[in-house]
Amino acid sequence: MFRARFTALVAMAIFLPALAVAQQLSFAGIRADQSAPVEIVADSLKVTQENGQAVFSGNVRVTQGTMKLAAAQVEVLYDGPNRSKISKLHATGGVTLVSPTDAAESQEATYDVVAGTVVMTGKVVLTQGENVMSGNRLQVDLRSGTGQMDGRVRTILQPGTGGQ
Repeated sequence: MFRARFTALVAMAIFLPALAVAQQLSFAGIRADQSAPVEIVADSLKVTQENGQAVFSGNVRVTQGTMKLAAAQVEVLYDGPNRSKISKLHATGGVTLVSPTDAAESQEATYDVVAGTVVMTGKVVLTQGENVMSGNRLQVDLRSGTGQMDGRVRTILQPGTGGQ
C-alpha cells in the first residue's frame, strides 16, 4: 500500500509540473453571491470624487456573502454617471481570498464585480482541502465556480486515504 502511494506521488511530482502549463480548476466553494452587499473595513479611507475612486488602506477586509478578501490596500473603482455602483476592486499587499472550502494567496488581485471574475497574480498559492497548487496567475469565474491557473504551475495532490 505504501509503495503504491509513494510511486504515484513520485510520478505526479515528475510529470505534473511538466504537463501543467495551464490547469483548469473547480471552485465550487468560491462562488460569490453578487447580489449580496460588499462590506469593507479598513484603518483608513481616501476618496477622490473627480475619478470615482476610493482607496482603503491598512488591514483591509472585504466581505461579500461567504467570500472574504484581505489585503494591505484595496482600491475601489466606481462606475455609472453618479458613481454609485462598484465596478472593480484592486487589492495589493499580501492578498488572501477565502471561501468556506478554498483559500488563495497572492501579491495582488482584481475583482471585476460586473464580470464576476477574480484575477490573482504574483506567487499565487491555492489550497483546496489538503491539495495545494501554485502558479503565476489564477483566474476564477465566481458565477460558474471554475478557474484556471497559469504560469509555472505546481500541484501537490494528496491521495485518498481509503480503506486500510
